Amino acid sequence: MSQIISFSADKYFAGILEDLIEKSGYQNRSRFLRDAALYFSEMQQRGDLEDMKDDEVVQGHLIVYFQHGIESKLLSIRHSTEIDVATNNHSSLKQSHTCVNVMEATGSAGNFREVIKQLKNTSDVDKVVFISAPLRDQGCC
Repeated sequence: MSQIISFSADKYFAGILEDLIEKSGYQNRSRFLRDAALYFSEMQQRGDLEDMKDDEVVQGHLIVYFQHGIESKLLSIRHSTEIDVATNNHSSLKQSHTCVNVMEATGSAGNFREVIKQLKNTSDVDKVVFISAPLRDQGCC
């Protein structure tokens, strides 16, 4: 069930807000504000991975863009005890001539930072990105 929440803003801010909504690809102002509020709240509570305490448990997707030759490194990460990799997906991006692995994983922020540091210092790794899962107290799973 939806609940209407409203707020007042001056015309200048309202114009900037409409531009942000459009540039972000949203067609619904309420969804944009919801997502922006959730993102801001999560950043205020946890920050990004670099700002989290070493022992804070985090879950999300580790995305690694690479050239062939590092498969054994990726395999060792998937089987290590540093992070718990639940799923792994490999794709070949033909247009950019790049391979990508997406690992859904859980672990401490410190361990994720260490794994990312190792990958960034590995030859033939083009890019490493971590996207943390949103914080929720309840939901579908």
